[in-house]
Amino acid sequence: MNIIKEAKKSKFINDNGILSSKIDDRTTLEVSQFYSEAPFPNYQGYENSFVLSEIVTENNFLNDLKNHVRFNKRFIEVGSGTCQLSLAMAVGGNSLIVAMDPTKESLKLGKEFAEKNNISNVVFLNSDIFDDDVQDNFFDVVWCSGVLHHTKDSKKGFEIISKWVKKDGIIIVGVYNTIGRLRTNFRQLLYKLLRGSDFGKKLVSFLDPYLRKNLSEEKKLAWFRDQYEHPVERKHSIDEVMSWFEENDISFLGSIPSTNFEFKNISQMNGDKGTYLSRLFSQLAMLLSNLGGEGGLCILVGKKNFNEEVISSN
Repeated sequence: MNIIKEAKKSKFINDNGILSSKIDDRTTLEVSQFYSEAPFPNYQGYENSFVLSEIVTENNFLNDLKNHVRFNKRFIEVGSGTCQLSLAMAVGGNSLIVAMDPTKESLKLGKEFAEKNNISNVVFLNSDIFDDDVQDNFFDVVWCSGVLHHTKDSKKGFEIISKWVKKDGIIIVGVYNTIGRLRTNFRQLLYKLLRGSDFGKKLVSFLDPYLRKNLSEEKKLAWFRDQYEHPVERKHSIDEVMSWFEENDISFLGSIPSTNFEFKNISQMNGDKGTYLSRLFSQLAMLLSNLGGEGGLCILVGKKNFNEEVISSN
């Protein structure tokens, strides 16, 4: 319970291994209900801890992150969904991993996976970002990808989670990109024009590169609903999110897509912001890549600046 602010601990109960609190925000409840019907991203059905580890190992960015958080670190995934990333980060290490999500049904799937695979260093936290229950200056890494654009206020949500990072800690944020999501927006428009008909679903599923992969029916349903039927969604540019970093004392390290067209892992990122034109072209280039084909998600990485006031207050 040390991950919870002292003043908030009384609102939590242990619900079969999930630290749960009552959520009251209307938008959060609406989104949580949506995901309760088809938890996201869900499982293929054959995964085990080895499979999750292999998925991370094969992804240069995630593998670099795991090497950073493997031992003696504190990592929180804000908006963990069914917890695959948190579980993968936990395997083979001793760090404290927190999977936080407002949808208990999603956390239950993660908890079941952890029990089946003897993963014991993950805490499952059922909480709302906007309740700000988590300890400030506590985590070495805060990961929040695919989440803020589904909340009532992306910027405010970022302001809250940025407080949870230690000084010199890393924050990683993924949001739908204003330009990069245009391919998905086109498919969304088609689906809307076809009034959500069976033909519309088949057409959009054929046009969506992700849904053409060999996926379980549960994963297909979860992806389709998340991309084409979500009740709350907005988009943000790289420059907009960079301004959030500045306002919350976070130094920009790098992004995917890169602001200078050169991919770098977190350990290689050097804070190069590029120019306005290079940032614009990197977002336009998303439309011709897998990033734009599969949702248009843009990831930005930052480091919390050293702040004497923060250190002295702890």
